[in-house]
Order: sequence, then C-alpha cells, then structure tokens
Amino acid sequence: MLGFQFIIIERVKLGLRILFGLIFLIFAIIQLIRPSFTNPQTDASLKLENQISVPSEVNSILERSCKDCHSNETVYPWYSNIQPVGWYLANHVEEGRHELNFSEWGTYSQKKRKHKLEEICEQVKIGEMPLRSYLLIHREAVLSEEDKRILCDWTDNEISKLPSEE
Repeated sequence: MLGFQFIIIERVKLGLRILFGLIFLIFAIIQLIRPSFTNPQTDASLKLENQISVPSEVNSILERSCKDCHSNETVYPWYSNIQPVGWYLANHVEEGRHELNFSEWGTYSQKKRKHKLEEICEQVKIGEMPLRSYLLIHREAVLSEEDKRILCDWTDNEISKLPSEE
C-alpha cells in the first residue's frame, strides 16, 4: 500500500511540474505578442488647452488624473511591457481616447464639447473617473473633493461660454 501511495505522489509531482512548465512556456510565448504603444501625432492647435481656457490648476488636475488615458500623450509605465497587462493597458487607452480625447478637442462640434464637459463633471462627481483600476497604481491621480469642485466649476464656466442650442 505504501508503494502505491508513493507512485501516486510521484505522478502528482510530475503532473504539477509539467503543468507549471506549460504555464511558464505560455507566459514566455505571450511576451512576444506585444500591442502598439504609440501616441498618435497631434495637431497642437486641436488640443484642449489651445481651444478653450484651461486654468493652470485645472490643467494640473487633468495632467495628473486624466490625460494618460484621454489624450495622445500617454506615458506608458514599465509594467506595460509585461503581457497580458500590456494588452489590457493598450485596450484601456484606446477606449479612453475614443470616449474623450483632449488632444483632439478641436475636432469636436459645439454640441459634443458641451456634452463632454458635462460628462467630465458628472463622471468625477460620481467617482467613475479616474477608474479605480488606474488609481490602484497611480495614487497621485486620486481626486480630492476640492479637485472635483475645481473641475466642475471649470466645466460649468466653459459650458456657459458655448453658443446656446436652438
């Protein structure tokens, strides 16, 4: 009976070694499949700060908490080179740019600008932005209540400058 248990234990150990070897091999292979981490070229005249008034305190908040995902000026961290984390980040940035891109603000219609300004305030007020997954690593991006107030006051002010829709 003892010999039978020994054989089973040895087979389990061998199976675990093979399993971990396969996991390591798959992990190594996926490192070769890398997403593109490029920042598209941007016409500087289309950037948010060249289209509307952005006070320095607002710009500071946007730089710290928003522009890594919502501009063509993303600073990719070292861990973006480790897959599958890199795939997640590339997808996340692509989605963020699609939803709101401060680098392409000048391409937005007045109606879209108004809507995006309203969304900025709404999203930070309810805590949807910045994303919690981003804040886990980028603690400096956490918005204080004062930061939220500053952003919402700014968005309200900029909305009031837009021509009314009739």
